[in-house]
Amino acid sequence: MTTLEDRKAAARKAAFARRKPAFETQAPGAAGKLSEVLAGYRGAPLSGFLPIRTEIDPVPAMAEASAHGPVGVPVIEAKGQPLKFARWEPDCTLVDGPFGAQIPEHQVYFEPEVLIVPLVAFSRDGGRLGYGGGFYDRTLELLRSRRPTLAIGFAFGAQEDADLPLEETDQPLDLIVTEAEVITPAG
Repeated sequence: MTTLEDRKAAARKAAFARRKPAFETQAPGAAGKLSEVLAGYRGAPLSGFLPIRTEIDPVPAMAEASAHGPVGVPVIEAKGQPLKFARWEPDCTLVDGPFGAQIPEHQVYFEPEVLIVPLVAFSRDGGRLGYGGGFYDRTLELLRSRRPTLAIGFAFGAQEDADLPLEETDQPLDLIVTEAEVITPAG
């Protein structure tokens, strides 16, 4: 009998295997659809992410959004804790943060209302499989307890998985944006 953790590990391995060739063969402008979506939220406090390894790159859309309102990136402070979000500008000085992601050298924190969420795999019903630390689940739960918070999963279409192993604590995505389409989960 396989456990939920075994199923999640297998789903992550399969998703990484699909993501790598999508990353290697991507056409220019992969963040175009994301820019279109974010145009509807001009000026709203927004968090993106600085891509690591073979993640799709939201930085062009984040740079456009930064001309209209605050944009930040996640900062991991400690294992088991929600993320904090540091203000980011396209040309700000970055330093290495935990887990291989870069963060602004000088952190000015704020709470975003729109989050561009990295992921390993997604389902069309708004399911998200992350890296296993639970950072975004804890963070979205906290932010959503305070105010409406929009979670936009950003990934290559190849990362779709119709049979994601999910838990009750997994926070759903409100939208999924790929290099080719915008998916609004039913429900």
